[in-house]
Amino acid sequence: MKSVLVTGATGFIGSRLVSALVEKKYSVSTLVRDGKHTEIKTDEIIGDLTDSSLNFEGKDFDCVFHLASHTPLEKNSKVLENVNLNGTKNLFEAINGKTKSIIYVSGLGVFGDPGEKIIDESSPRNPNTKFVKIRLDAEKYLGKKCQDNGIDFSVVYFGDVYGSKGWFYDILVKRLQKKSFRLPGGGKYFKGFVHVDDAVGSMIAIMEKQTFGESFIVADSTPALFRDFVNFTADELGVKHPGNVPAFLAKAVLGSDLVKLLTTSMKVSNKKISKIYSFKYPSYKEGIPKIISELKEKHP
Repeated sequence: MKSVLVTGATGFIGSRLVSALVEKKYSVSTLVRDGKHTEIKTDEIIGDLTDSSLNFEGKDFDCVFHLASHTPLEKNSKVLENVNLNGTKNLFEAINGKTKSIIYVSGLGVFGDPGEKIIDESSPRNPNTKFVKIRLDAEKYLGKKCQDNGIDFSVVYFGDVYGSKGWFYDILVKRLQKKSFRLPGGGKYFKGFVHVDDAVGSMIAIMEKQTFGESFIVADSTPALFRDFVNFTADELGVKHPGNVPAFLAKAVLGSDLVKLLTTSMKVSNKKISKIYSFKYPSYKEGIPKIISELKEKHP
């Protein structure tokens, strides 16, 4: 039985990862803040990434999945840096000598604004928001530290992960049902989407197949206009297609970093990850109906 540690274990993606790992009979430890708990039983370690005295005394792991971070919804750059960069440094100091490998989770924003180019793992990293620059700094720090200390390291760049929790439900589904959702900039930009089960499956495949020293783009096989993704969701919910809102107005509400990440067109290739993982949902047209069905059971 392999022993793994998951940070961000109570989050949208992290909680699904924990469930999948437990189902596969891994010994799962989770780093959780005081007062928080995972949905299913794990070896909970109470701690906070921002605590420089963080430690995992008496613990050893085969792999650490580092998902914990603030999202672009956090507008305070000092808070972002404290959690996403300094927190990553604290984590490494605490697990150095206690793990064989680390899988770090990031996003497609590291590639900046590629225009019409199709992005793959060899494409230059050119972040154009403060949020992503901090995430890339954390990635570079971890990569160098792992190399210096003989720890296997891989990076996952997720597309827009959708599922029955997280932004898809809280921001899109709820607001579509209330008729309060608007498409920033008309939704005329391509995005790489990925069902949460495929996001989780990809991470586990990287660990199990020992494909370290690599980076992987994880998105489904079909880049799609955000507008089409949203309208398809509305159709599945049986509600009207939303109207548009100018990007500058959306920035006033959501913040410039988030809106820039959302409205930057991104076409990606998933050929590399597809060599070690077979996607359950090759496009949102397979994934969204499954999620809407789940949501209708939870929220009849």
